[in-house]
Amino acid sequence: MELQEVERRCCVVKVSRASSEKKPVSCSGVIVHHQTGTVICTGLPFSRFIADKERFSSAGESSFLPPRSLTDKLRIRVSFSPQRDADTGREALTPARSKPTRQREVPARLLLLVNCLEFRRAFRAVFQDADRWRFHGDEEQEDQEDEEDAELMRDAHFLSWFAVLQTGEVGSSPYSAGSVPWQSSSSLLKGSPVLACGSPFGSLCLDLFISTLSRGIVSNLAGEDNAVILTDARCLPGTEGGGLFSVEGADDVRLVGLIVSPFGWKANEWIGLSLVCSVHLIFRNIISCTSTEDPLRDVWLRPGESDLHMSTTAHESKAGKYPTVCYVDSGELWGSGVVVSPHLVLTCRHVVNGKSTVNLKFHHRGRVRNVVGGVLFSTKASSPYDLALVELRDSVPETAVPQMAQSFNPGESVVVVGYGGLGQRCGPSLTGGVLSKAISWKSQPVMLQTTCAVQAGASGGAVVRKHSGELLGIVSSNTRDLAAKVTYPHLNFSIPVTVFQRLVQRFQQTKDVNMFRMLDTAEKEVRRVWRLQGAPSKL
Repeated sequence: MELQEVERRCCVVKVSRASSEKKPVSCSGVIVHHQTGTVICTGLPFSRFIADKERFSSAGESSFLPPRSLTDKLRIRVSFSPQRDADTGREALTPARSKPTRQREVPARLLLLVNCLEFRRAFRAVFQDADRWRFHGDEEQEDQEDEEDAELMRDAHFLSWFAVLQTGEVGSSPYSAGSVPWQSSSSLLKGSPVLACGSPFGSLCLDLFISTLSRGIVSNLAGEDNAVILTDARCLPGTEGGGLFSVEGADDVRLVGLIVSPFGWKANEWIGLSLVCSVHLIFRNIISCTSTEDPLRDVWLRPGESDLHMSTTAHESKAGKYPTVCYVDSGELWGSGVVVSPHLVLTCRHVVNGKSTVNLKFHHRGRVRNVVGGVLFSTKASSPYDLALVELRDSVPETAVPQMAQSFNPGESVVVVGYGGLGQRCGPSLTGGVLSKAISWKSQPVMLQTTCAVQAGASGGAVVRKHSGELLGIVSSNTRDLAAKVTYPHLNFSIPVTVFQRLVQRFQQTKDVNMFRMLDTAEKEVRRVWRLQGAPSKL
């Protein structure tokens, strides 16, 4: 599928009770088959129309719910942009509307609600209650008059439910005939480029917002066949149900997931990542259900077509080679650390928390190796440079020691590698952005700022040049407005490698840890650059 075709595959779904004056609930959706008019979207908008709510609340491990489980007077509408003829640019000869808008709205019917059990199990394992996770959908339901509906919507198991809809034929172009090209999430790698497509604010101002695109990378993966996908592609409320597409080139774009939640909070900290469910596992569960509901198979696929899960071959993505980043646990606190030599790890002073030893975890190809590290050096609390040096007591095979960057170019693409957000459960997360600022003193960089999403736990992680993997700096912190109690993950501060590179090289030669003491004697101007790190401060 070509890049331009992505927008034509997305739509908006509105759900309401017939003859009701209440505002319809809306979300984004994906047209998976134009000829049959088959659409999939998140199941959340349908929850308030469940006839037997008690049954649905206890249906966590149920595979699907038929249409009869919902109210009889359900009204579903699907809006989409008409296809355009590839040669003339005119709307294709499908049922047309004379209105001056480019969007069409057609009625739809619910075929079934399907529960992606693999996503549900992975979600519960990763996003545990003790970490106080919340996802978009909690607050948006507060204005509902029905408190029972609001309580039902807050239950996290609804995030694993998806709706399969059928409209009339929504038209097609030579590029969109047949089933949507897709890719198995099992072949995804962290750092793979992706494109999110959804409609911010659902059905609001469709002429402005329908099928809006956002680029990003795969930040992390979890569960069977990577059922849970986290991406830093920036999404807004209303895009849930929209598609996440892998991008191997302008003419090789494939659906890999459905957006479950555009926002997430951990202990009231916005993590700046979107939650996605693997589409091939949704398809697997749908096909499993339709095999027992024979009438649905003729709707889901046209006679003579091969099964959707056999229609394409997945292409494995390739991610860049980045430095080895480990999980650093000092007991009360934890964070990240970067391997800078076969036996040395750099992290932050506040991560080691004054301890003489720390526990390190290295995630590699599904295995975890635990190593004890001795803290050789920590900067003083008065130092602007929040750094600590840890020596490994055992060697760790297959670590990637980074090449240190020699230049810093604001605006260039960078990636942060660290254990923010998910912690140690899924290995380090990757988030992409640009180097937004490099602040220097006496022609020496002393602070870096990026637009990558940085969460608690990423401190001590690596800022790397996206295309080469060169180490640019060590993450120190993100930004928090103490007055408003709001965290800004996309504004963060890092210590450039030029601050410590020569010290690390000299230590490897002399083994004299005292040379790092010069980090405690930074000049007044450098301390001023880092003044927001200390108290009192608004940030």
